[in-house]
Amino acid sequence: MPQLTSFRLKPTQAAIAALLAGACNVFAFAPFGFWPLQILALALLFHLLLQAQSVKAGVLLGWLYGFGWSAVCVYWLYISMHQYGGMPAPLAALAVALLALLLGAFPALATGLATRFRLGHTVPAWIMLLLVLPALWMFSEWLRGWVLTGFPWAISGYAHTDSPLTGYAPLIGVYGLGWLAAVLAACLALLPGKKAAAALFLAILLLGLGLKSVSWTTPNGQAISVRLLQGNVPQEIKFDAEQTNLTLTLYEDLIRAAPADLIATPETALPLLAHQLPVDYLPRLAEFATASNSHLAIGIPISDGPQQYANSVIGISPTPANRATPKLYRYDKHHLVPFGEFVPFGFRWFVDMMHIPLGDFSRGDALQAPFSVKDQWVLPNICYEDLFGEEIAGQLRASDAAGSPVASLLLNVSNIAWFGDSIALPQHLQISQMRALETGRPMLRSTNTGATAIIGPDGKVQAQLKPFERNVLTASVQGYRGITPYVAVGNAFIVLLALALLLAAWYLARRTPSSR
Repeated sequence: MPQLTSFRLKPTQAAIAALLAGACNVFAFAPFGFWPLQILALALLFHLLLQAQSVKAGVLLGWLYGFGWSAVCVYWLYISMHQYGGMPAPLAALAVALLALLLGAFPALATGLATRFRLGHTVPAWIMLLLVLPALWMFSEWLRGWVLTGFPWAISGYAHTDSPLTGYAPLIGVYGLGWLAAVLAACLALLPGKKAAAALFLAILLLGLGLKSVSWTTPNGQAISVRLLQGNVPQEIKFDAEQTNLTLTLYEDLIRAAPADLIATPETALPLLAHQLPVDYLPRLAEFATASNSHLAIGIPISDGPQQYANSVIGISPTPANRATPKLYRYDKHHLVPFGEFVPFGFRWFVDMMHIPLGDFSRGDALQAPFSVKDQWVLPNICYEDLFGEEIAGQLRASDAAGSPVASLLLNVSNIAWFGDSIALPQHLQISQMRALETGRPMLRSTNTGATAIIGPDGKVQAQLKPFERNVLTASVQGYRGITPYVAVGNAFIVLLALALLLAAWYLARRTPSSR
């Protein structure tokens, strides 16, 4: 197979280069946002793979790249385990390193399979770079999104919420953007001397810029007024018994400070189970909702029996004159966080090393109805759930297919205080931006310490509170209706496309006369 001639590295140098290139990915994501670096780093990895002399070397390069990428991008998990969970610092650091090694196995699988293909066939470099590597890269990230319940944080596509690739998000989603980024990286790896690669590179970027002007959804009904509460309750005292009454008073005062069509609190803003609240607490809020014609979305854990509780959002609507009791809405978190919200089999000992309250929730249903707020339908998701665009798209798709009300607004309620003043906050905001792009709907975010924000259907942040301040974000928000191509088919299109590209590469390799 023809090799690139620009530069060659010794195996040890190549390993170090792969590790550093992976670590540099952090600067491609929020809050830094230098998205070209993600493509450049991946191009370097692809170049190194063309020099790998064995499958083992290919696996090692991918693993080191993935380890550096994951360790630097999610280092903040150390804060939650050590600072707030009480785990000894060495063990918390080891846990982050082991997670990074596990996440690194996904790109290692891709690079190992690609190297095996290259060593088994003598084919032009473009087949390896444009067909095989991007497809396998996409598959590795897609697998990372659901194997062992998934952890697709800081995958490639999230670097492109404000790049020329943004226009593709409503068509092919975040995994599709990761595939396109890999194609662009492959084009760079083919340079210099390949005019077709340069033309493809420019064509992808220009088409993406053109797609940004396409509106896949349209305004729905009248805009609603919203108030998004940011209580800024320090995590170390959030569940302290002496702080509980102060927190309840804080959120009642914030809610009652002014009316709005929708008033939303962060995740578990009320740190007691619903039945543990003062008996008149929720009735007082219901009275305010009726008197002010406001709809409330409140983050609270709810018990459904002994040792059974859910991480929930309850919705309180104004009570009509012909009803004796308020109408309540309930959304239960479906996609739970391993170790933080459920205990994987065999890991009770690990969870017991930390002091995390409410650590074993019950799962909500995969499909749940949205919350009616005047002309709009609001679909909540809780914290970590907005990492899983396929699940949110699936709820919209299922509602549309059933002829049921389809959400016109998305609402994320979160408590990222677990991760301190770290890059986790802007990274999570960027994830919500991708969900808005994929679905063509605004995303409202109410968080404890940040980032509380309003994101438009184009993925742009329209308004945002400063983190780590007690404040309320007030705005008028227009809901949107319609189904984007991504919502219509989810990840099925990009998965089938990647499979077709791999089959095409195999077919071309079989037809090559010098194929071994």
